[in-house]
Amino acid sequence: MSPPAAPPASASDALTPPDPEAVARFSAALNRLFAEAAGESLPSGAALALAVSGGADSMAMLALAAAAFPGRIAAATVDHGLRPEAADEAALVADACARLAVPHATLTPAIPITGSSVQKGAREARYAALTAWAQATGANALLTAHHADDQAETLLMRLNRASGIAGLSGIRSWRFAADMLLLRPLLAWRRDELRAIAADAGVRWVEDPSNADQRHDRTRFRALLAQQPLLDPAALARSAAHLGEAEAALDALAGTLRAERWSPGKGLLRAAGLPREIQRRLTRAAIAEVRSANAISAPGFSDASNIEPLLDALAAGTAATQAGVLVSPERDGRWRFTPAPPRRSL
Repeated sequence: MSPPAAPPASASDALTPPDPEAVARFSAALNRLFAEAAGESLPSGAALALAVSGGADSMAMLALAAAAFPGRIAAATVDHGLRPEAADEAALVADACARLAVPHATLTPAIPITGSSVQKGAREARYAALTAWAQATGANALLTAHHADDQAETLLMRLNRASGIAGLSGIRSWRFAADMLLLRPLLAWRRDELRAIAADAGVRWVEDPSNADQRHDRTRFRALLAQQPLLDPAALARSAAHLGEAEAALDALAGTLRAERWSPGKGLLRAAGLPREIQRRLTRAAIAEVRSANAISAPGFSDASNIEPLLDALAAGTAATQAGVLVSPERDGRWRFTPAPPRRSL
């Protein structure tokens, strides 16, 4: 599913390149993230795929990437099929791409988005379409335009939900999605900076109507940040980055302890006496492994599942069930993980 070739742009249609310092900053951030995620430098001929919605942030990223990596980028816009204006927004992006000589594709979800949470469904469909497209184009990485203000809003929302350290890490600067490397090189940039870059380049953008919809948590927290000068979004974003580093360190420690303390063949874990946060990580990993090995499909389970009642029960010396897995304390202090027996029908 290769993107269509961009039509040739005339000199009069060309956009103004961003400031060289901004381009150099973007290039350095992207190269640093790629090296951190892949363990090697960005190849000189690497191809980059950009998720461009038509908003100011992603249009600024498009302008920066086109200047920093000419001839090596392609862009895609996802039309979720939820708003009639989406087709015009995709056409706006396609026009900017044509003037930048960047190939562009408009993607649609494989199946219509339904369900109680339209936003969640749209996000999942969007990433599925984008990663499939990026892989088909042979891209080395897929870029999104999340920035420091997004990060600050995410941190505040998750603080309000009593999230743990993993949640408070916020938007990750990189991760793998369906074997595609996903990079977010703008997490240190402010929203106003990106709008200025797009405006100076002569790039038009659209305003997402959901940004003004007070039904969404993010909209309300965005307004809170705007009304509170004591809250610095850039500082909040840096705090989220520090928490992300702590999360990575704890994950590494948990991995070492898992190798020492988990006996998968016996389903036994020596977790008693460890700090609660390490117990959480080891227990979640053990549950996931037992579920996978025994094809346990219900109820649902993820790294974000609440296992506090289970840990409380184990600390009190009693067994408990989580996501179809029975966890029982042994006399020697170890915890045994086995598939939970089927419930008796009344």
